[in-house]
Amino acid sequence: MLIDTHTHLDTEQFDEDRESVIQRALEQGVERMINVGFNRETIQSTIQLIDTYDFIYGVIGWHPVDAVFMKEGDLEWIEELTRHPKVVALGEMGLDYHWDTSPKDVQQQVFREQIRLAKRLKLPIVIHNRDAHHDVVQILKEERASEIGGVMHCYSGSWETAKQCLDMNFYISFGGPITFKNAKQPKEVLQKVPMDRLLVETDCPYLAPHPNRGKRNETGFVKLVALAAAELRGVSFEEIVLQTGNNAKKLFGIN
Repeated sequence: MLIDTHTHLDTEQFDEDRESVIQRALEQGVERMINVGFNRETIQSTIQLIDTYDFIYGVIGWHPVDAVFMKEGDLEWIEELTRHPKVVALGEMGLDYHWDTSPKDVQQQVFREQIRLAKRLKLPIVIHNRDAHHDVVQILKEERASEIGGVMHCYSGSWETAKQCLDMNFYISFGGPITFKNAKQPKEVLQKVPMDRLLVETDCPYLAPHPNRGKRNETGFVKLVALAAAELRGVSFEEIVLQTGNNAKKLFGIN
């Protein structure tokens, strides 16, 4: 079962042909998709999406870039929405020190609050980390996130950082960048991550894999990511599909 563990099918880039994009993914063998709502608007559209399609599940939370826009009551609203049986995790949450939109202290506070909520709800978390490896790991440790675990989404850090995340009960997910010629570090880390902690994703419409780099990404392109992962690991495509699919089902509690 090929599972795209991180999609944004509700975004405006798919407004003209969303149904066709989803159909193409099914034709490529993608049997489950996990859509991520990360702010007020996309949380709502993610819920609409998972209500429409049996095979799409939802993750909801607050992105660090949008942390400054979180208002009083938003966490309670998210908690209420987690009662939906197809909401399988909280996120994407974390830190982003690349885009200068939310102050670091605000990002860190929103991150901590969401970890605490996830622990109370006993849900895994989906981590966004851009140029903030040390602080992300430190906060995960301080908040004892290992009690719930989760996934390091679109992993771009070092093997040393990955080992710390693995020790905290996290899976490591890879997307389109492992198909890029110059992406040496993600390829090296993918080769070292234990097979039972490996996930694949697209993060569509962003980060399209080769040979579609620079174009709109689609969830069906997760097949290209899985093919690249199989080649890098020296195993069959079928083994990667089976293992990453089982890993995703275990992490997100998908039947």
